[in-house]
Parts: sequence; C-alpha cells; structure tokens
Amino acid sequence: MEQLSSNRNLSPDSSSEQAGELNTSTSIEIVAKSKTKPGLIQRLGQMAIVLATAGATSALGLVAALTIPLPGSLFPNDSGPEPIEEILKYGFQYRVSRPVNILVMGIDRVPGAKNGEIFEGRSDTMLLVRVDPKADSVSLLSIPRDTQVQLPNSEVVTKVNDANVRGGALLAAETVSKTLNGIPIDRYVRVSTDAFRELVDALGGVRVFVPEKMSYVDNTQKLKIDLEKGWQTLDGSQAEQFARFRQDAYGDIGRVQRQQTLLKALRDRLMNPTVIPRLPALVNSMQKYIDTNLSLEEMLALVSAGRHISQGDFRLVMLPGRFSQPNEYAASYWIMDPTGRDRVLTQYFGLESDATLVAQSPKLQSLRIAIQNASSKPNIANQLRRQLQEMGFTNTYLTQDWADHQGATELIVQQGDLESAKQLQEMLGFGRINPASVGDLESEITIRVGDDWANRAQPNE
Repeated sequence: MEQLSSNRNLSPDSSSEQAGELNTSTSIEIVAKSKTKPGLIQRLGQMAIVLATAGATSALGLVAALTIPLPGSLFPNDSGPEPIEEILKYGFQYRVSRPVNILVMGIDRVPGAKNGEIFEGRSDTMLLVRVDPKADSVSLLSIPRDTQVQLPNSEVVTKVNDANVRGGALLAAETVSKTLNGIPIDRYVRVSTDAFRELVDALGGVRVFVPEKMSYVDNTQKLKIDLEKGWQTLDGSQAEQFARFRQDAYGDIGRVQRQQTLLKALRDRLMNPTVIPRLPALVNSMQKYIDTNLSLEEMLALVSAGRHISQGDFRLVMLPGRFSQPNEYAASYWIMDPTGRDRVLTQYFGLESDATLVAQSPKLQSLRIAIQNASSKPNIANQLRRQLQEMGFTNTYLTQDWADHQGATELIVQQGDLESAKQLQEMLGFGRINPASVGDLESEITIRVGDDWANRAQPNE
C-alpha cells in the first residue's frame, strides 16, 4: 500500500522556505528548518510518542494530543538541561503542509501474548484521524468494530476488527481505505488496551457523566463493570469500564458514543495545568504499548500542527449505518450507509469523487430530528417539536430525556451533516453545534434542549 511507505528523510535545510513541511509525496518526508541540538531530538521524540498516542486505545485517540497546545513546561527543572524555550525553538520547527490521515487502533488483549504479539489481536477501537493544517481542523471518524467489510484482493467478508488479526496494520489500513472510497492513509498507530488504564491513572483520572448505572461482568475481557450514574472522576479501571460497557440497546454502537465522550474528556484533562508535572512519568511507561510507522520527526510535525489548530474545530463523527437484521447474515454486523459515508468523506475528509459528488445533504425540512429534554422544565421537548412542525419539519420525534441538566441547547450532528446543522441553527436562532455522534442513534440531528431555550419558551399549555 503505497500511502504507508516507510521511506523517511531528515535533512537540515535552513535556507528553504518550505523546510520543515510535510511533502505531498506518498512518503512523509520531514526536514528541519534549523539544526537540532544533539540529544534534544531523542527527548522531543519521547515526548511526542506520549502526546501523539495519548489514549488511543479504548477510543481515545491520537487527536487527544494533536489538538492541545503545548504545555508551558514538559520537564521539571532537575530532569534535563533543556528549558521549554529550547524545545519551542528547536523541536517544533517541523511542520505539515498538507492534510494527513492516520489510522489509530486500540488492540484487544491477547491472552499470553509477549512483546510484539500484544498488537496481533482484534482492533477493539478504530479511528481515522485527519489533521488538516490548512483548514485549521482535526476530524475523527469512529469506525464501529462490527462494520461489515470485504478484505482487499479477497472474497472474504468479515468484520473490520478482524483485518488486523489476518494481516496486521497494513491489511487493516488497506481494508479501511477500500471501504472509504480509496481514501489515502498515511500512517498507522496501534496501541495495546493496557495503555489506557495506565494513562488515565497517570493523569489523575477523567471527569465524565455516566448516564445510567452500569453493572455486569465482561467475561471475554475479564472485566467487572460497576459504575454509578452521574458526574464522576473515573480512574483508569473505571474509564475502561465506561468505554467497554455493552449492556444497552445499542451494544457496540453505544460504546462508540461513550468512547467519543471519553475522548473529549481526556482532551480537556490534558489541557489542565495540573497535569503537566505528570507528563514526564508517562514517557517511558507508554512506549512499550505502542506500535507505529510514524517516525519521531513526523510525530513532532503532527504535534506542532496540533498546537496551531484552533480548539473549536475538533470534529467527531461515527461511520453512518445500521444494525443488520437477525435473519440477514449469520453474524451481527454494522452495515455502512454508502450515502452517509460519502457525505462524511466530503464534509470531514475533503474526499471528492464520482461517489461523493452525489452525496448531497437531504432537504432540510425532511431531516430526521430527535428532540431530547435536558432542561430543568418537564415536557419542554414537546413544545420545541410543535415549533419545528410549524416551521415545516415533517420528520421529528421525541426521545428519552437526558439524565443530566444542561444550561445550553446542543444540536448534535449524529450522522455528520454539518451543513444541515448550521442551517437549522440559523433558522432556530439558538443552540450550539456539537460535531459528535453522541445523540439519538436513529436521528440525523439530535436537539438536546437546555435551559436557555426552556426559559424563552411559552409556559405549558
């Protein structure tokens, strides 16, 4: 697969205007604008490995680090001679000049595995990350592990999480590329599940809202899940429980939604100044859990790009599709929706082809919109539904109230149709767009009604 060429070239070129940029050739070539101090590149590379792979397993991804600004200090004063000014001056003169697509996989535990064998299991988590410095954005596509695929150059139809077992990271990348209209994949990162617990514990936990009580034993992964409902700070074990919980109506798709919630929570945690002193301890502990064909210089370039990307343009979406019917296949699959896929590839990944040109957004008033009350006032969702019907929307429905009260209304872009969400926001005159697939699964857009709209609505009739 040509896009995953491992040819790399690090060469100083202080006179070139384009020095330090990611070339548009199939292999990623990184050049430095100025000579890097001896020994500093190794320390920068170690730091980049930790940041660039922070939380990739259990659906936290590469983007958790690529979208945060560089902390004010990475190492205590007594841990090394290079202050942060030196790192900024020498280490982050690596830049990317084109969008880069990276496949991130969290690999299930392999019983009795040793050394490199820990990366030979099924990909419990699969994320396609696009870092686009020109559009000033990071996009993340969650690919459900049960997605039905046909392996390249084969008649084998299987689940996408099986590709890594059959042919390693390269076959997994080829399979994803084929499934997504031939989208180029530049690099891959595989992370063992065991990394997740250690990372979260080292960061002092992550704060998330648990929407329901979660309690059962996952015998396949030897994991006891026992979480109470409500806001709480989860340690590494509890965060893994939250990510792996399956005993709800949505199964693995519900896991994808919780994984996206954890991704945002981890990103917020990494931005917390109190976490900075803990980062050096992560350097050595995380490396044994990581397999990647990114070079140290490429990691530095990507982390550098992430520092300059605005925090607001951080977009998550799940591969649109549906559950297979019990009598449809011998196995249970997530059946990809080709039209939804093409829309996501167009709006999030900039992929234009004959297939994507026909992936236009549906007529706004025909959007399937779920309305969910998250305000402190009961029955307010029905009032909003009546207002939408008066505005001509014909495909709206109510869904179960959200368990946590919210002050601000959200327009959750469940299936990645950002353009329709922006039009709906303009028509309503309120609500903030949440580019993530964490709303009602059957909807195209979920409106999670907060107190801001409830306070302006008419009293109950």
